[in-house]
Parts: sequence; C-alpha cells; structure tokens
Amino acid sequence: MTQELYQKAMKFAGEKHSNQKVPGTNANYLLHISNVVMEVLMAHHAEQNFNLDFAVQLAILHDTIEDTSASFDEIKNEFGEEVAKGVQALTKNDEITTKKERMEDSLNRINELSKEVGLVKLADRITNLQAPPPHWSQEKVIKYHQEAQFISEQLKGKNPYLNRRLEQKIKDYPINLKADL
Repeated sequence: MTQELYQKAMKFAGEKHSNQKVPGTNANYLLHISNVVMEVLMAHHAEQNFNLDFAVQLAILHDTIEDTSASFDEIKNEFGEEVAKGVQALTKNDEITTKKERMEDSLNRINELSKEVGLVKLADRITNLQAPPPHWSQEKVIKYHQEAQFISEQLKGKNPYLNRRLEQKIKDYPINLKADL
C-alpha cells in the first residue's frame, strides 16, 4: 500500500465531503470513510488475497459520486478507470424508483466487478451497523437489518473475514431496540 495513493484519495474525499457530517452526529464524514478503510485494512491483515491499494482507494472514494459533486469522469481522470468503475458500482442509481431496487441494481453491478468492490460494500455496511439513530422508527430499523442480510447474502464469498464480521454485526444489531415504545 503506497501512502501517496492513500493521501491523494483522502485529500480528494476530504474536499468533496467537507460539509458532510455522519448522519445523526456532528462528526465530519471522514470518520465514516476512515472506519470503512480500517475494515479493509483488517481484512487484508487477516488474509492478503486482494489488491490493497485498489481496495483502499475504493473505500476512501466509495460515497463521492453518490453524496458529493464528484463525477465518474472526475474520478476516472484522478484515479483511473478501474477505480471509477468500482465507485460507480458502489453508487446507487437515483433514477431507479424504489430503495430495494436501487440496492439490487448496485449489488448486481458490484458482483460484475472484482472482489475488492464487493469487500468495500461489506466494510461499508459493517461500519453502518452501529446502534440505529434514536429518530428511526422500528419499521426503518427492521428494514435496515433486512437490507444488511440481503447484502450479506449477495456478497457471500467476497472476503471471508468481512463476511463473518458482517454476519456478526447483523446478529448483534438491536432490531428490538424500540419495542417498548
């Protein structure tokens, strides 16, 4: 893993996400990005059977098209076509009507590419399976849990370490947190 690739991608993401916060917090969005990168690094530590440089760039840039002004062409020009295609696959298509269909479409595109793209999606969902925000309804908590299960099923075999981590996070996710309300 070259520090230059990491630093270039982190600077790009930091500038693009500069006004974005982690939902429900005052934390800058780079917190989420760094957590996804950490999951990728730990997966590589467990088993070095994937391209770490590629996976870390994807982890850092995974939300830039979806959440910022960054375009496919901009990422392609800065980081290459393979990275841009990976980030595009990790981006939900807003032209698709339902959230479920957007996720299915993204997972289908992820599964057409190398395992690094899939393992970044696993790392992203692991990071997102924290305690649900207090303002979420019980229905939303349950749907998010079900979506995590769907992601896990669709990305089986992308990375054994991350597959196990996601399964444990799903098991531990507090879906009955609001049952007393």
